[in-house]
Amino acid sequence: MKKETILLVTVIAAAVMELIDTSIVNVALSHMSGNLGATLEDTSWVITAYAIANVIVIPITSFLVLKLGRRNYYIGSVIAFTFFSFMCGQASNIWTLVAFRFLQGIGGGALLSVSQAVVFELFPKEKRNVASALFGIGVFVGPTIGPTLGGYITEFYDWPWIFYINVPIGITVAVICYLLLKEPGIKQEAGKVDWLGIFLLAVGVGSLQTVLERGETDDWFEANYIIFLSVTAFLGLLLFIWWELRTSNPVVNLRVLRSKNLSLAAILTFISGVGLFSSVFLTPVFAQRLLGFTPTQTGLLLLPGALLAIGGLMISATLLQRGVSPIVMITIGMFLFVLFSWQMSHLSLDAGAEMITRSLIWRAVGLAVVTVPLTTLAVSGLELKDIPQGAALNNMMRQLGGSFGLAMVNTYLTNRNAVHRMDLVSNISWENPLAVKRISDYTAYFMQHGFGVLEAKQKALKVVDVVVTKQSNLMSYNDAYLMVGMVFLISLPLLLLARRKKAGVQVKVVLSDH
Repeated sequence: MKKETILLVTVIAAAVMELIDTSIVNVALSHMSGNLGATLEDTSWVITAYAIANVIVIPITSFLVLKLGRRNYYIGSVIAFTFFSFMCGQASNIWTLVAFRFLQGIGGGALLSVSQAVVFELFPKEKRNVASALFGIGVFVGPTIGPTLGGYITEFYDWPWIFYINVPIGITVAVICYLLLKEPGIKQEAGKVDWLGIFLLAVGVGSLQTVLERGETDDWFEANYIIFLSVTAFLGLLLFIWWELRTSNPVVNLRVLRSKNLSLAAILTFISGVGLFSSVFLTPVFAQRLLGFTPTQTGLLLLPGALLAIGGLMISATLLQRGVSPIVMITIGMFLFVLFSWQMSHLSLDAGAEMITRSLIWRAVGLAVVTVPLTTLAVSGLELKDIPQGAALNNMMRQLGGSFGLAMVNTYLTNRNAVHRMDLVSNISWENPLAVKRISDYTAYFMQHGFGVLEAKQKALKVVDVVVTKQSNLMSYNDAYLMVGMVFLISLPLLLLARRKKAGVQVKVVLSDH
Protein backbone atom coordinates (compact mmCIF):
# COMPACT_ATOMS: atom_id res chain seq x y z
CA MET A 1 0.00 0.00 0.00
CA LYS A 2 1.34 3.42 -0.95
CA LYS A 3 2.28 5.90 1.75
CA GLU A 4 -0.26 8.39 0.37
CA THR A 5 -3.06 5.83 0.70
CA ILE A 6 -2.08 5.00 4.29
CA LEU A 7 -2.02 8.70 5.17
CA LEU A 8 -5.37 9.24 3.44
CA VAL A 9 -7.07 6.46 5.41
CA THR A 10 -5.45 7.71 8.63
CA VAL A 11 -6.59 11.33 8.45
CA ILE A 12 -10.12 10.29 7.40
CA ALA A 13 -10.21 7.91 10.38
CA ALA A 14 -9.19 10.82 12.62
CA ALA A 15 -12.01 12.99 11.23
CA VAL A 16 -14.54 10.17 11.68
CA MET A 17 -13.37 9.66 15.27
CA GLU A 18 -13.83 13.37 16.01
CA LEU A 19 -17.30 13.47 14.44
CA ILE A 20 -18.42 10.30 16.22
CA ASP A 21 -17.59 11.99 19.52
CA THR A 22 -20.05 14.80 18.77
CA SER A 23 -22.94 12.37 19.25
CA ILE A 24 -21.62 9.17 20.85
CA VAL A 25 -22.45 10.24 24.41
CA ASN A 26 -26.06 11.21 23.64
CA VAL A 27 -27.52 7.82 24.53
CA ALA A 28 -25.30 7.31 27.59
CA LEU A 29 -26.28 10.41 29.57
CA SER A 30 -28.63 8.57 31.94
CA HIS A 31 -25.94 5.97 32.72
CA MET A 32 -23.37 8.71 33.38
CA SER A 33 -25.86 10.58 35.53
CA GLY A 34 -26.53 7.57 37.76
CA ASN A 35 -22.90 6.51 37.96
CA LEU A 36 -21.55 9.98 38.81
CA GLY A 37 -24.43 10.97 41.10
CA ALA A 38 -25.38 14.00 38.98
CA THR A 39 -28.65 15.29 37.61
CA LEU A 40 -29.43 14.67 33.95
CA GLU A 41 -29.38 18.45 33.41
CA ASP A 42 -25.82 18.72 34.75
CA THR A 43 -24.74 15.64 32.79
CA SER A 44 -25.90 17.19 29.52
CA TRP A 45 -23.00 19.66 29.90
CA VAL A 46 -20.82 16.75 28.72
CA ILE A 47 -22.30 17.34 25.25
CA THR A 48 -22.34 21.12 25.52
CA ALA A 49 -18.68 21.46 26.61
CA TYR A 50 -17.40 19.44 23.66
CA ALA A 51 -19.55 21.36 21.17
CA ILE A 52 -18.40 24.76 22.51
CA ALA A 53 -14.72 23.79 22.32
CA ASN A 54 -15.14 22.43 18.79
CA VAL A 55 -16.87 25.50 17.41
CA ILE A 56 -14.28 27.84 18.96
CA VAL A 57 -11.26 25.92 17.66
CA ILE A 58 -12.44 24.92 14.18
CA PRO A 59 -12.38 28.42 12.62
CA ILE A 60 -8.90 29.25 13.99
CA THR A 61 -7.24 26.00 12.86
CA SER A 62 -5.82 27.73 9.77
CA PHE A 63 -4.07 30.32 11.95
CA LEU A 64 -2.78 27.67 14.36
CA VAL A 65 -1.43 25.64 11.44
CA LEU A 66 0.56 28.68 10.27
CA LYS A 67 1.76 29.52 13.77
CA LEU A 68 2.71 26.04 14.97
CA GLY A 69 3.23 24.19 11.68
CA ARG A 70 0.65 21.80 10.31
CA ARG A 71 2.52 18.65 11.32
CA ASN A 72 3.16 19.79 14.90
CA TYR A 73 -0.33 21.16 15.40
CA TYR A 74 -2.12 18.14 13.94
CA ILE A 75 -0.09 15.52 15.82
CA GLY A 76 -0.31 17.58 19.01
CA SER A 77 -4.08 17.81 18.61
CA VAL A 78 -4.38 14.06 18.06
CA ILE A 79 -2.33 13.42 21.21
CA ALA A 80 -4.41 15.91 23.21
CA PHE A 81 -7.68 14.41 21.94
CA THR A 82 -6.48 10.89 22.81
CA PHE A 83 -5.13 11.81 26.27
CA PHE A 84 -8.25 13.71 27.31
CA SER A 85 -10.46 10.92 25.93
CA PHE A 86 -8.71 8.61 28.40
CA MET A 87 -9.10 11.17 31.19
CA CYS A 88 -12.84 11.47 30.43
CA GLY A 89 -13.17 7.75 31.11
CA GLN A 90 -11.26 8.18 34.38
CA ALA A 91 -13.41 11.08 35.64
CA SER A 92 -14.92 10.46 39.09
CA ASN A 93 -17.39 13.36 39.17
CA ILE A 94 -19.48 15.23 36.62
CA TRP A 95 -17.59 18.54 36.55
CA THR A 96 -14.22 16.84 36.14
CA LEU A 97 -15.74 14.97 33.20
CA VAL A 98 -17.11 18.23 31.72
CA ALA A 99 -13.66 19.87 32.04
CA PHE A 100 -11.88 16.96 30.34
CA ARG A 101 -14.61 16.85 27.69
CA PHE A 102 -13.97 20.53 26.89
CA LEU A 103 -10.23 19.87 26.57
CA GLN A 104 -10.98 16.84 24.39
CA GLY A 105 -13.01 19.16 22.12
CA ILE A 106 -10.08 21.61 21.93
CA GLY A 107 -7.86 18.77 20.69
CA GLY A 108 -10.54 17.48 18.33
CA GLY A 109 -11.04 20.84 16.62
CA ALA A 110 -8.05 20.31 14.32
CA LEU A 111 -9.00 16.79 13.29
CA LEU A 112 -11.77 17.94 10.96
CA SER A 113 -10.44 20.89 8.97
CA VAL A 114 -6.77 19.87 8.84
CA SER A 115 -7.77 16.33 7.82
CA GLN A 116 -9.88 17.78 5.01
CA ALA A 117 -7.00 19.97 3.82
CA VAL A 118 -4.63 16.96 3.81
CA VAL A 119 -7.15 14.88 1.84
CA PHE A 120 -7.50 17.61 -0.80
CA GLU A 121 -3.73 18.01 -1.01
CA LEU A 122 -3.26 14.28 -1.69
CA PHE A 123 -5.38 14.54 -4.87
CA PRO A 124 -4.61 16.48 -8.04
CA LYS A 125 -6.89 19.40 -8.80
CA GLU A 126 -8.88 17.52 -11.42
CA LYS A 127 -9.79 14.80 -8.88
CA ARG A 128 -10.95 17.05 -6.05
CA ASN A 129 -14.44 15.55 -6.35
CA VAL A 130 -13.07 12.15 -5.33
CA ALA A 131 -11.39 13.82 -2.35
CA SER A 132 -14.71 15.45 -1.43
CA ALA A 133 -16.46 12.08 -1.60
CA LEU A 134 -13.90 10.33 0.57
CA PHE A 135 -13.97 13.07 3.18
CA GLY A 136 -17.75 13.22 2.90
CA ILE A 137 -17.92 9.59 4.04
CA GLY A 138 -16.46 10.68 7.36
CA VAL A 139 -18.67 13.77 7.61
CA PHE A 140 -21.81 11.71 7.04
CA VAL A 141 -20.99 8.40 8.75
CA GLY A 142 -19.48 9.89 11.94
CA PRO A 143 -22.58 11.60 13.42
CA THR A 144 -24.84 8.83 12.06
CA ILE A 145 -23.13 5.92 13.80
CA GLY A 146 -22.23 7.88 16.96
CA PRO A 147 -25.47 7.19 18.87
CA THR A 148 -25.52 3.58 17.65
CA LEU A 149 -21.96 2.92 18.76
CA GLY A 150 -22.56 4.72 22.05
CA GLY A 151 -25.72 2.72 22.68
CA TYR A 152 -24.00 -0.60 21.93
CA ILE A 153 -21.04 0.17 24.21
CA THR A 154 -23.32 1.35 27.02
CA GLU A 155 -25.61 -1.65 26.65
CA PHE A 156 -22.88 -4.33 26.66
CA TYR A 157 -19.94 -2.65 28.46
CA ASP A 158 -19.93 0.63 30.42
CA TRP A 159 -19.96 4.33 29.56
CA PRO A 160 -16.18 4.99 30.12
CA TRP A 161 -15.49 2.75 27.11
CA ILE A 162 -17.18 5.39 24.95
CA PHE A 163 -14.01 7.40 25.57
CA TYR A 164 -11.47 4.58 25.89
CA ILE A 165 -12.27 3.40 22.36
CA ASN A 166 -10.52 6.54 21.06
CA VAL A 167 -7.20 5.67 22.69
CA PRO A 168 -5.88 2.91 20.35
CA ILE A 169 -7.18 4.78 17.30
CA GLY A 170 -5.60 8.04 18.45
CA ILE A 171 -2.23 6.43 19.16
CA THR A 172 -2.24 4.77 15.71
CA VAL A 173 -3.15 8.05 13.98
CA ALA A 174 -0.42 9.95 15.88
CA VAL A 175 2.29 7.40 15.00
CA ILE A 176 1.38 7.21 11.30
CA CYS A 177 1.16 11.01 10.99
CA TYR A 178 4.54 11.35 12.74
CA LEU A 179 6.04 9.09 10.07
CA LEU A 180 4.15 10.28 6.97
CA LEU A 181 2.61 13.72 7.41
CA LYS A 182 4.58 16.60 5.92
CA GLU A 183 4.18 20.35 5.82
CA PRO A 184 2.06 21.72 2.93
CA GLY A 185 3.80 22.60 -0.31
CA ILE A 186 2.91 26.29 0.02
CA LYS A 187 4.24 27.70 3.26
CA GLN A 188 2.93 31.00 4.58
CA GLU A 189 4.35 33.08 7.38
CA ALA A 190 2.13 33.58 10.37
CA GLY A 191 1.69 37.15 11.48
CA LYS A 192 1.28 38.47 15.00
CA VAL A 193 -1.09 36.64 17.29
CA ASP A 194 -4.55 38.20 17.03
CA TRP A 195 -5.37 37.92 20.72
CA LEU A 196 -8.37 40.24 20.50
CA GLY A 197 -9.81 38.21 17.61
CA ILE A 198 -9.34 34.97 19.54
CA PHE A 199 -11.00 36.49 22.62
CA LEU A 200 -13.98 37.88 20.68
CA LEU A 201 -14.43 34.58 18.82
CA ALA A 202 -14.32 32.55 22.05
CA VAL A 203 -16.80 34.87 23.76
CA GLY A 204 -19.16 35.22 20.79
CA VAL A 205 -19.22 31.63 19.54
CA GLY A 206 -18.95 30.13 23.03
CA SER A 207 -21.95 32.17 24.21
CA LEU A 208 -23.97 31.35 21.09
CA GLN A 209 -23.21 27.62 21.38
CA THR A 210 -24.20 27.62 25.05
CA VAL A 211 -27.51 29.36 24.26
CA LEU A 212 -28.28 26.84 21.51
CA GLU A 213 -27.32 23.82 23.63
CA ARG A 214 -28.95 24.92 26.89
CA GLY A 215 -31.82 27.16 25.78
CA GLU A 216 -34.57 24.55 25.69
CA THR A 217 -33.48 22.96 28.98
CA ASP A 218 -33.74 26.26 30.83
CA ASP A 219 -36.84 27.61 29.03
CA TRP A 220 -34.94 30.04 26.83
CA PHE A 221 -35.39 33.69 27.78
CA GLU A 222 -37.05 32.83 31.08
CA ALA A 223 -33.49 32.27 32.36
CA ASN A 224 -31.44 35.41 33.01
CA TYR A 225 -28.16 33.79 31.99
CA ILE A 226 -29.63 32.86 28.59
CA ILE A 227 -30.60 36.52 28.03
CA PHE A 228 -27.12 37.64 29.09
CA LEU A 229 -25.36 35.11 26.85
CA SER A 230 -27.61 35.97 23.89
CA VAL A 231 -26.66 39.64 24.13
CA THR A 232 -23.01 38.66 24.65
CA ALA A 233 -23.08 36.39 21.58
CA PHE A 234 -24.59 39.12 19.40
CA LEU A 235 -22.14 41.81 20.48
CA GLY A 236 -19.16 39.45 20.54
CA LEU A 237 -19.73 38.16 17.01
CA LEU A 238 -20.50 41.64 15.67
CA LEU A 239 -17.25 43.01 17.12
CA PHE A 240 -15.38 39.90 15.93
CA ILE A 241 -16.50 40.38 12.32
CA TRP A 242 -15.66 44.11 12.46
CA TRP A 243 -12.21 43.48 13.94
CA GLU A 244 -11.27 40.58 11.63
CA LEU A 245 -12.09 42.65 8.55
CA ARG A 246 -10.11 45.58 9.94
CA THR A 247 -6.91 43.97 11.26
CA SER A 248 -4.02 43.03 8.96
CA ASN A 249 -3.35 39.70 10.74
CA PRO A 250 -6.79 38.16 11.43
CA VAL A 251 -7.01 34.92 13.34
CA VAL A 252 -9.89 33.97 10.99
CA ASN A 253 -9.52 35.29 7.46
CA LEU A 254 -13.12 36.24 6.74
CA ARG A 255 -12.00 37.72 3.43
CA VAL A 256 -12.12 34.25 1.89
CA LEU A 257 -15.91 34.62 2.03
CA ARG A 258 -15.55 36.92 -0.98
CA SER A 259 -15.60 33.64 -2.89
CA LYS A 260 -19.24 33.31 -3.98
CA ASN A 261 -18.81 29.54 -4.03
CA LEU A 262 -17.70 29.46 -0.39
CA SER A 263 -20.43 31.88 0.77
CA LEU A 264 -23.20 29.87 -0.89
CA ALA A 265 -21.71 26.58 0.30
CA ALA A 266 -21.48 27.90 3.88
CA ILE A 267 -25.19 28.76 3.97
CA LEU A 268 -26.23 25.43 2.47
CA THR A 269 -23.79 23.53 4.70
CA PHE A 270 -25.46 25.18 7.70
CA ILE A 271 -28.82 23.89 6.43
CA SER A 272 -27.42 20.41 5.76
CA GLY A 273 -26.05 20.43 9.33
CA VAL A 274 -29.57 21.16 10.58
CA GLY A 275 -30.85 18.10 8.69
CA LEU A 276 -27.93 15.79 9.51
CA PHE A 277 -27.82 16.32 13.25
CA SER A 278 -31.53 16.84 13.92
CA SER A 279 -32.49 13.65 12.04
CA VAL A 280 -29.78 11.69 13.88
CA PHE A 281 -31.28 12.98 17.14
CA LEU A 282 -34.96 12.48 16.25
CA THR A 283 -34.80 8.96 14.82
CA PRO A 284 -33.09 7.07 17.69
CA VAL A 285 -35.24 8.87 20.29
CA PHE A 286 -38.42 8.16 18.31
CA ALA A 287 -37.52 4.50 17.82
CA GLN A 288 -36.50 3.88 21.44
CA ARG A 289 -39.01 5.97 23.39
CA LEU A 290 -42.13 5.42 21.32
CA LEU A 291 -41.55 2.12 19.51
CA GLY A 292 -39.53 0.37 22.23
CA PHE A 293 -36.45 -0.42 20.12
CA THR A 294 -33.17 -1.23 21.87
CA PRO A 295 -30.04 0.83 21.03
CA THR A 296 -28.75 -2.08 18.94
CA GLN A 297 -32.02 -2.39 17.00
CA THR A 298 -31.97 1.36 16.44
CA GLY A 299 -28.46 1.11 15.05
CA LEU A 300 -29.61 -1.52 12.57
CA LEU A 301 -32.24 0.94 11.33
CA LEU A 302 -29.51 3.41 10.38
CA LEU A 303 -27.02 0.88 8.97
CA PRO A 304 -28.48 0.19 5.48
CA GLY A 305 -28.78 3.90 4.75
CA ALA A 306 -25.24 4.57 5.95
CA LEU A 307 -23.87 1.83 3.66
CA LEU A 308 -25.83 3.08 0.65
CA ALA A 309 -24.69 6.63 1.42
CA ILE A 310 -21.06 5.60 0.88
CA GLY A 311 -21.99 4.44 -2.62
CA GLY A 312 -23.99 7.63 -3.13
CA LEU A 313 -20.97 9.74 -2.19
CA MET A 314 -18.75 8.02 -4.76
CA ILE A 315 -21.44 8.17 -7.47
CA SER A 316 -22.01 11.88 -6.87
CA ALA A 317 -18.25 12.48 -7.14
CA THR A 318 -18.22 10.62 -10.48
CA LEU A 319 -21.17 12.64 -11.79
CA LEU A 320 -19.47 15.89 -10.82
CA GLN A 321 -16.32 14.70 -12.55
CA ARG A 322 -18.35 14.17 -15.73
CA GLY A 323 -19.71 17.69 -15.65
CA VAL A 324 -23.08 17.35 -13.94
CA SER A 325 -24.02 20.67 -12.33
CA PRO A 326 -23.48 20.74 -8.55
CA ILE A 327 -26.57 22.95 -8.30
CA VAL A 328 -28.67 20.18 -9.88
CA MET A 329 -27.18 17.55 -7.56
CA ILE A 330 -27.74 19.64 -4.43
CA THR A 331 -31.35 20.19 -5.50
CA ILE A 332 -31.91 16.45 -6.00
CA GLY A 333 -30.31 15.66 -2.65
CA MET A 334 -32.46 18.17 -0.83
CA PHE A 335 -35.63 16.83 -2.44
CA LEU A 336 -34.66 13.31 -1.31
CA PHE A 337 -34.29 14.60 2.26
CA VAL A 338 -37.69 16.30 1.99
CA LEU A 339 -39.14 12.94 0.87
CA PHE A 340 -37.60 11.29 3.97
CA SER A 341 -39.10 13.97 6.21
CA TRP A 342 -42.52 13.59 4.58
CA GLN A 343 -42.54 9.81 5.06
CA MET A 344 -41.38 10.04 8.69
CA SER A 345 -44.07 12.64 9.42
CA HIS A 346 -46.73 10.02 8.60
CA LEU A 347 -45.47 7.18 10.83
CA SER A 348 -47.70 5.64 13.47
CA LEU A 349 -47.00 3.68 16.66
CA ASP A 350 -47.41 0.52 14.58
CA ALA A 351 -44.47 1.44 12.32
CA GLY A 352 -42.09 -1.44 11.75
CA ALA A 353 -38.33 -1.50 11.31
CA GLU A 354 -38.61 -2.12 7.56
CA MET A 355 -40.75 0.97 6.96
CA ILE A 356 -38.40 3.24 8.96
CA THR A 357 -35.32 1.78 7.29
CA ARG A 358 -36.74 2.56 3.83
CA SER A 359 -37.33 6.17 4.84
CA LEU A 360 -33.85 6.44 6.34
CA ILE A 361 -32.37 5.33 3.02
CA TRP A 362 -33.84 8.44 1.36
CA ARG A 363 -32.30 10.54 4.13
CA ALA A 364 -28.89 8.92 3.77
CA VAL A 365 -28.75 9.09 -0.02
CA GLY A 366 -30.11 12.65 -0.05
CA LEU A 367 -27.51 13.96 2.39
CA ALA A 368 -24.79 11.99 0.58
CA VAL A 369 -25.72 13.58 -2.74
CA VAL A 370 -25.63 17.02 -1.09
CA THR A 371 -22.34 16.52 0.80
CA VAL A 372 -19.89 16.12 -2.09
CA PRO A 373 -21.07 19.10 -4.19
CA LEU A 374 -21.12 21.31 -1.08
CA THR A 375 -17.64 20.23 0.03
CA THR A 376 -16.29 20.79 -3.47
CA LEU A 377 -18.21 24.04 -3.88
CA ALA A 378 -16.76 25.41 -0.64
CA VAL A 379 -13.11 25.12 -1.74
CA SER A 380 -13.48 25.55 -5.49
CA GLY A 381 -12.34 28.99 -6.50
CA LEU A 382 -9.97 29.19 -3.49
CA GLU A 383 -6.22 29.23 -3.83
CA LEU A 384 -4.41 26.25 -2.29
CA LYS A 385 -3.19 28.40 0.61
CA ASP A 386 -6.79 29.44 1.44
CA ILE A 387 -8.31 25.94 1.40
CA PRO A 388 -7.68 25.24 5.13
CA GLN A 389 -9.42 28.50 6.10
CA GLY A 390 -12.31 27.91 3.71
CA ALA A 391 -12.69 24.31 4.91
CA ALA A 392 -12.59 25.46 8.55
CA LEU A 393 -15.33 28.05 8.06
CA ASN A 394 -17.47 25.56 6.17
CA ASN A 395 -17.02 22.91 8.86
CA MET A 396 -17.89 25.45 11.56
CA MET A 397 -21.13 26.23 9.72
CA ARG A 398 -22.04 22.53 9.72
CA GLN A 399 -21.45 22.30 13.48
CA LEU A 400 -23.42 25.49 14.13
CA GLY A 401 -26.20 24.22 11.87
CA GLY A 402 -26.30 21.03 13.89
CA SER A 403 -26.55 22.93 17.18
CA PHE A 404 -29.20 25.24 15.77
CA GLY A 405 -31.14 22.26 14.40
CA LEU A 406 -31.10 20.43 17.75
CA ALA A 407 -32.20 23.55 19.64
CA MET A 408 -34.95 24.21 17.09
CA VAL A 409 -36.19 20.60 17.13
CA ASN A 410 -36.17 20.34 20.94
CA THR A 411 -38.14 23.55 21.33
CA TYR A 412 -40.58 22.59 18.59
CA LEU A 413 -41.12 19.12 20.08
CA THR A 414 -41.95 20.59 23.48
CA ASN A 415 -44.36 23.18 22.08
CA ARG A 416 -46.12 20.81 19.69
CA ASN A 417 -46.41 18.13 22.36
CA ALA A 418 -48.21 20.60 24.65
CA VAL A 419 -50.54 21.68 21.81
CA HIS A 420 -51.41 18.10 20.78
CA ARG A 421 -51.93 16.99 24.38
CA MET A 422 -54.31 19.88 24.99
CA ASP A 423 -56.25 19.05 21.83
CA LEU A 424 -56.54 15.37 22.74
CA VAL A 425 -57.50 16.01 26.38
CA SER A 426 -60.19 18.47 25.30
CA ASN A 427 -61.92 15.60 23.47
CA ILE A 428 -62.03 13.40 26.58
CA SER A 429 -65.29 14.36 28.24
CA TRP A 430 -68.54 12.70 29.26
CA GLU A 431 -70.17 14.41 26.28
CA ASN A 432 -67.99 12.41 23.87
CA PRO A 433 -69.55 8.95 23.39
CA LEU A 434 -66.31 7.45 22.04
CA ALA A 435 -64.34 8.62 25.10
CA VAL A 436 -67.07 7.38 27.47
CA LYS A 437 -67.09 3.96 25.78
CA ARG A 438 -63.28 3.67 25.93
CA ILE A 439 -63.20 4.54 29.65
CA SER A 440 -66.10 2.16 30.34
CA ASP A 441 -64.33 -0.68 28.50
CA TYR A 442 -61.12 -0.13 30.46
CA THR A 443 -63.08 0.09 33.73
CA ALA A 444 -64.89 -3.17 32.97
CA TYR A 445 -61.56 -4.85 32.14
CA PHE A 446 -60.04 -3.93 35.51
CA MET A 447 -63.21 -4.90 37.38
CA GLN A 448 -63.02 -8.33 35.73
CA HIS A 449 -59.52 -8.63 37.19
CA GLY A 450 -60.67 -8.10 40.78
CA PHE A 451 -60.54 -4.31 41.26
CA GLY A 452 -63.34 -2.32 42.85
CA VAL A 453 -65.42 0.18 40.86
CA LEU A 454 -63.55 3.29 42.08
CA GLU A 455 -60.07 1.78 41.73
CA ALA A 456 -60.95 0.31 38.32
CA LYS A 457 -62.11 3.74 37.10
CA GLN A 458 -58.89 5.37 38.34
CA LYS A 459 -56.78 2.78 36.52
CA ALA A 460 -58.87 3.26 33.38
CA LEU A 461 -58.18 7.01 33.47
CA LYS A 462 -54.44 6.31 33.93
CA VAL A 463 -54.48 4.08 30.84
CA VAL A 464 -56.22 6.84 28.88
CA ASP A 465 -53.57 9.29 30.09
CA VAL A 466 -50.79 6.96 28.88
CA VAL A 467 -52.48 6.65 25.48
CA VAL A 468 -52.87 10.45 25.23
CA THR A 469 -49.20 10.94 26.18
CA LYS A 470 -48.02 8.48 23.54
CA GLN A 471 -50.23 9.93 20.84
CA SER A 472 -49.24 13.54 21.60
CA ASN A 473 -45.56 12.50 21.55
CA LEU A 474 -46.06 10.72 18.24
CA MET A 475 -47.75 13.71 16.63
CA SER A 476 -45.08 16.11 17.90
CA TYR A 477 -42.32 13.91 16.38
CA ASN A 478 -44.27 13.78 13.10
CA ASP A 479 -44.47 17.57 13.14
CA ALA A 480 -40.74 17.89 13.89
CA TYR A 481 -39.79 15.72 10.90
CA LEU A 482 -42.05 17.77 8.67
CA MET A 483 -40.61 21.03 9.99
CA VAL A 484 -37.01 19.96 9.23
CA GLY A 485 -38.08 18.96 5.73
CA MET A 486 -39.66 22.39 5.28
CA VAL A 487 -36.34 24.04 6.18
CA PHE A 488 -34.74 22.20 3.26
CA LEU A 489 -37.64 23.03 0.95
CA ILE A 490 -37.59 26.73 1.82
CA SER A 491 -33.82 26.89 1.18
CA LEU A 492 -34.13 25.67 -2.42
CA PRO A 493 -34.71 29.19 -3.87
CA LEU A 494 -31.13 30.00 -2.82
CA LEU A 495 -29.95 27.65 -5.56
CA LEU A 496 -32.20 29.28 -8.16
CA LEU A 497 -30.87 32.69 -7.13
CA ALA A 498 -27.29 31.48 -7.54
CA ARG A 499 -28.06 30.19 -11.01
CA ARG A 500 -29.69 33.45 -12.11
CA LYS A 501 -26.90 35.70 -10.92
CA LYS A 502 -24.81 35.61 -14.07
CA ALA A 503 -26.86 33.56 -16.43
CA GLY A 504 -25.25 30.27 -15.59
CA VAL A 505 -21.71 31.54 -15.03
CA GLN A 506 -21.95 30.49 -11.41
CA VAL A 507 -22.05 26.84 -12.37
CA LYS A 508 -19.24 27.29 -14.87
CA VAL A 509 -17.06 28.87 -12.20
CA VAL A 510 -17.63 25.92 -9.92
CA LEU A 511 -16.86 23.33 -12.54
CA SER A 512 -13.84 25.07 -13.99
CA ASP A 513 -11.66 23.93 -11.10
CA HIS A 514 -12.59 20.25 -11.22
